[in-house]
Amino acid sequence: MGIQHLLAMSGSTIVAPLIMGFDPNVAVFFSGIGTLLFFFITGGRVPSYLGSSFAFIAVVIAATGYAGTGPNANIALALGGIIACGAIYALIGLIVMGVGTGWVEKLMPPAVTGAIGVAIGLNLAPVAVNQLKGTGAHITIALLTVLCMAMISAYGPRSTRRIAVLLALVFGYLLVLILGNGFGLINGIDFASVQNAAWFGLPHFTKPEFSWPAIALIAPVAIVLVAENLGHIKALGSITGQNMDRYIGRGFLGDGLATMISGSGGGTGVTTYAENIGVMAMTKVYSTLVFVIAAVVALALSMSPKFGAVLQTIPAPVLAGLAVSVFGLIASAMARIWVVNKVDFSDPRNLFTVAVALIFGAGDFTITIGSFSLGGIGTSTFAALIMYQLLGIGRRSKA
Repeated sequence: MGIQHLLAMSGSTIVAPLIMGFDPNVAVFFSGIGTLLFFFITGGRVPSYLGSSFAFIAVVIAATGYAGTGPNANIALALGGIIACGAIYALIGLIVMGVGTGWVEKLMPPAVTGAIGVAIGLNLAPVAVNQLKGTGAHITIALLTVLCMAMISAYGPRSTRRIAVLLALVFGYLLVLILGNGFGLINGIDFASVQNAAWFGLPHFTKPEFSWPAIALIAPVAIVLVAENLGHIKALGSITGQNMDRYIGRGFLGDGLATMISGSGGGTGVTTYAENIGVMAMTKVYSTLVFVIAAVVALALSMSPKFGAVLQTIPAPVLAGLAVSVFGLIASAMARIWVVNKVDFSDPRNLFTVAVALIFGAGDFTITIGSFSLGGIGTSTFAALIMYQLLGIGRRSKA
C-alpha cells in the first residue's frame, strides 16, 4: 500500500521540480521528510502524503527568470520565497488552531479561492506554449504525451487514472527511446550521466537567498495552499466518515513547516495530494502508517544519485507535453471549486471578483514600486481578496 501511494504521488512530485529547474532528487527527499513531519504534527490522525505543489511553478519561474531547460541558476532566490510562503502558511495554521477556520472560510470563500487557482493556471499558459515550441518531432512527441495522459484519464481503470501523469511520462520517454535511440529518427536520450552517477549518496542541497522581490512574488501562494489543504482535509473527513475539522490547524502548520524545511535545502514547496486521497477512496484503506512507509521509501530513492540522473534524462518534449496537460488541469480543477460549491455568478460580487482576478493573473499584471515588484499571481490574489470584501460591505455575502 505504501508503494501504491508512492506511485500515485511520484509523477507530479517529479514533474513539478523539473519544470522549475529544481533537482527532482532533492524534491523527492523533502517530500519524504515533509510527510513524516506532517504525520507527527497531526498526531498520525490525517492520512496524507506531501508532494511538490504546482501552485509554485508560475511564481518561481517569474522570480528566477528560468528559461525552461536545464538547472535553474537562480534557484536560491526562489527558495527564500518558498520559506517565506511556508512561514505565512504555518502562522495561519497556528491561528486556526487557536480560533478555528471560520475566518479562513469568510476571507477565502469558493469564489475567491477558485479565482486565484484558475489565475495561476492561466498565468502558466505562456510557459507551456514556449516549452511546446520546437521542431516538428518535438511538437509531435509533446502532443502525443498530452493525448496519452488524456486517454488514460478518460478511459483508464480507476487505479491507472491516479497515476496518469506518471504513465504519460513513461509513454513519452519510451517513445523517444524507440524513435531516437532505436531508429535514429530524432535525438535520442544520452545515458552518460546515468552511467557515471553513484548508486548511493546524499542529494545536492542548495542554500536559500532572501530577496524582497522574490518573496513578494512567491509568498502569496500560501493562500492557495490553505484553500487546497482545507479542501483535502474536508474530503478526507467525507471518505473516512470522521470529523477531521479539529486537525485542520495542525494540518496547515505541518504543511507550512514542511514547506519551510524543503525550501531551506533546495526543495519545492509541498502540499497534500488529491491523488493519494483518490487511492484511499478506491482501496478503503485509511491507515496513516501507510504514508510513513511511502515516505521512507521516497527517502531511500532520493539517496541514489543514479535515480536522480535517470530523472534528469526525461526529454524536453515529454516535459513540454506534461506542462501543457498539468498547467491546464490546474486551471480546470480549480474552476471545479465553483461548480462543487454552486457559486452564484449572477451575483455581481462573485462575478467581478473572479473577472478582475482572472485578468490580472492571465495578463501577468505586475505592480512595481522602486525595487519592489508584485507579479500577476500576487496582484490577482490580493485583487480577489480585496474586491470580494469591498463588494460585501453593507450586504449579506453570497458564496
